[in-house]
Amino acid sequence: MKIVCIGRNYANHAKELGNEVPNEPVIFIKPDSALLRNNNPFYIPAFTNDVHYELELVIRIDKNGKSIPKQFAKDYYTSMALGIDFTARDLQQKLKEKGLPWEKAKGFDYSACISPFVPVIDNMQDINFVLYKNGSPVQVGHTADMIHAVDEIIAYVSQYFMLKTGDYIFTGTPAGVGPVAVGDVFEGSLQGEKLLRCAIK
Repeated sequence: MKIVCIGRNYANHAKELGNEVPNEPVIFIKPDSALLRNNNPFYIPAFTNDVHYELELVIRIDKNGKSIPKQFAKDYYTSMALGIDFTARDLQQKLKEKGLPWEKAKGFDYSACISPFVPVIDNMQDINFVLYKNGSPVQVGHTADMIHAVDEIIAYVSQYFMLKTGDYIFTGTPAGVGPVAVGDVFEGSLQGEKLLRCAIK
């Protein structure tokens, strides 16, 4: 399986990092070794001094598909979750300055924290999700604010990469990203239900 991630999919997040708002989805991929499940803790890697959290809505693909028309994209998923895209921001900045890919900063081991999955709702443009850091909300997202909606993402990604059963799509993060520190505890809620917990070690 693969973890397909969409960057800069909320205009307010792109602006907070000083990035242009893209016309097309920005795609990068994490390997399956990036998965962090079962509310296990996240250990800050030795190669970075500036890991940031990025809360995202995650979709799980239910069947194989290639070049999926947007109007049929909804037939390829039935469940959603919350994920944290942990990012080595200092390393990412160095890579960006050199025009190099982000994988070392985004795809390292256990950089994709994932909650249990729950059924999707009929209106995927009406989903609320919140990330709490040590009990205080730091990111509040709503899918209506996505630049590229879920079905559009699936149609676009599947032009380039065959989507396979069990693949995950991290659909982008809203504004409010920030650094993590040892001792922090992150909790995520989806449609008001607490699904995710991750302690930083």
